[in-house]
Amino acid sequence: MSETDLYLPLKAFMEGAGYSVKGEVNGCDLVGVRDDDPTVVVVCEMKLSLTLELVMQGVKRAAFCDEVWLAARAAKTGRGREHDARFRNLCRRLGFGLLTVSASGAVEIIVAPFAATPRKDAKRRSRLLEEHRRRVGDPQKGGGRGKPIMTAYRQDCIRCAAALLSGPQSPRQLKSVVERAPTILRSNVYGWFVRVSRGIYDLTELGRAAVLPAQE
Repeated sequence: MSETDLYLPLKAFMEGAGYSVKGEVNGCDLVGVRDDDPTVVVVCEMKLSLTLELVMQGVKRAAFCDEVWLAARAAKTGRGREHDARFRNLCRRLGFGLLTVSASGAVEIIVAPFAATPRKDAKRRSRLLEEHRRRVGDPQKGGGRGKPIMTAYRQDCIRCAAALLSGPQSPRQLKSVVERAPTILRSNVYGWFVRVSRGIYDLTELGRAAVLPAQE
């Protein structure tokens, strides 16, 4: 079992609680958003076992979300840290929820978060919400490491490139497909676009190679 194997059971658990869930949002393994008034943001960090590093990740996330959950694979014996009263008490003191995922995908609540975590970093919270809302669907399983992430920006670049498969167009034309198309074309972060004449853009070979697999 890998960390990404924990993601779908945890996603289903959070969605059952009424959250819209997406993985790998601004470095967070799982982000759940519920459009209450005010909006509620939950972050869940995952590891195969309950470690100090996982707790430290939770502490870092607490600065810009309303609720933090820590999740790990359920221990096969009664010796896992979820059975350690000291670890459970640490989570309670921090206000974190604690979850385990069994080999069959069953999610168990070990510790429920007893109070909302205070928010301090409004700017990071805003960026997290913006990325969650812009991202179409949930293209990225949480818990992955060392792989390119399908961000909302990359999704918009792919949509621009897909529109250019039919031929060169202006930023104004592409703006009807993607609102920030002019900025994407000017920045050309991935090297997919080329200006062929004044105000007209086309795809590079790199762009064609990138967008065609994304459409398959």
